[in-house]
Amino acid sequence: MVEFRRGYGAAPWHLLLMLGCFAVTGWIALRLSGEPAAGGMLLWFLGAVIAHDLLLFPVYALIDRGLRAAPGRRGAPSALNHVRVPALAAGLLLLVYLPGILGLGDETYTAATGLAPRPLLARWLAISGVLFAASAGLYALRRR
Repeated sequence: MVEFRRGYGAAPWHLLLMLGCFAVTGWIALRLSGEPAAGGMLLWFLGAVIAHDLLLFPVYALIDRGLRAAPGRRGAPSALNHVRVPALAAGLLLLVYLPGILGLGDETYTAATGLAPRPLLARWLAISGVLFAASAGLYALRRR
């Protein structure tokens, strides 16, 4: 077991879990290969990988490093996580609702539901505001 861990770099259950993930991913890829929109999905996925891993991640890693190195953070509860968490949630919600915010797919939404598209920008801004306000309130309580 020690030799396996030294050679592989992790426990055996990690290898089994990774093999299972690859099997599920392969099954999904096979199921999607016959879909007419498979090329578009692959292009979107590759674009997301490039945009996130090569462009965005280094940028927000540098921003985070700069914020953690800021002076005057000793002794008091850190406000950094109280900004990180709602920012992450707001960013993920923006990614989910961005097509609706931009008005893309309004016809599809109306055809599928029979309803008019909703004002998603106002709702996203409201949810983001509530997340940041709740986080600020929690930070104020922790500082007390």
